Amino acid sequence: MKTIFSGIQPSGSVTLGNYIGALKQFVELQDEYNCYFCIVDQHAITVPQDRLALRKNIRSLAALYIAVGIDPKKATLFIQSEVPAHAQAGWMMQCLAYIGELERMTQFKDKSKGKDAVSAGLLTYPPLMAADILLYQSDLVPVGDDQKQHLEITRDLAERFNKKYNDIFTIPEIRIPKVGARIMSLAEPTKKMSKSDPNTKGFITLLDEPKQIEKKIKSAVTDSEGIVKYDKENKPGISNLLSIYSNLNNESVEDIEARYAGKGYGDFKADVADVIIHTLAPIQEKYHQLMNSTLLDDILDEGAAKANAQANKMLKKMENAMGLGRKRK
Repeated sequence: MKTIFSGIQPSGSVTLGNYIGALKQFVELQDEYNCYFCIVDQHAITVPQDRLALRKNIRSLAALYIAVGIDPKKATLFIQSEVPAHAQAGWMMQCLAYIGELERMTQFKDKSKGKDAVSAGLLTYPPLMAADILLYQSDLVPVGDDQKQHLEITRDLAERFNKKYNDIFTIPEIRIPKVGARIMSLAEPTKKMSKSDPNTKGFITLLDEPKQIEKKIKSAVTDSEGIVKYDKENKPGISNLLSIYSNLNNESVEDIEARYAGKGYGDFKADVADVIIHTLAPIQEKYHQLMNSTLLDDILDEGAAKANAQANKMLKKMENAMGLGRKRK
């Protein structure tokens, strides 16, 4: 059975874009693959975090993983900082990476633009991400298309290590969904939906109440044409809503377009909101049950134990290959 690794930062509310671009995929894949799903809290501290808020977000994200349908009996769910091998392997991969290739990362350029002081961790984020993936001999990494560049450098670092030291790493493939890979902002449909967006009308979180969802979809930016048609270049707002509808309702864009032929945006938006509310209702119910129980901690404890066992095996191979410490069998 092939192995998958992927993770999400606990740096704020999980958006509908995160669900469609990542979490929904995780649920679909857990029956077919050996899955490691991680809350990457060490990545979150590349930018300043409030200590108490971060702890809360870690637990909340863990609950959401389970609430969306991740089965801890099928998949290993754990917190990155509870598996020390990630940071250790991250340093080793950092020593293989070149400053030039790290400075070319789009996310580094975007997040450091115009800032006087930038965390070194923001620059060396990709080698840690590479370590996350490579420690588990991952065959496949399901991500949104904004992470494709980071996966490419992961592959480069793995190949560089294999060639320079010892051929121990599996070179992971990238899995990006064909529809809804990148859900855009409801307020600015040419930009990605982001939980860090200062305009809360631009994103929907998995914990938004029905009235909030209805209001945000109703105010979503569209165009004046009045035709429900997928045209990403000329109709980015309507195309984004069609992607959301299609993905959540498991229905083709063409079928949705046909159903709303001759109808206005009002009817379409109301139905998009209903689909979102219907999708999120059982997730929210399960989430609140988990947050108020000890079951979540039991799941995370078990996940950390499984992840540590696997990651430590690979870490020893890495150290032996690079000549670190004493020879281990």
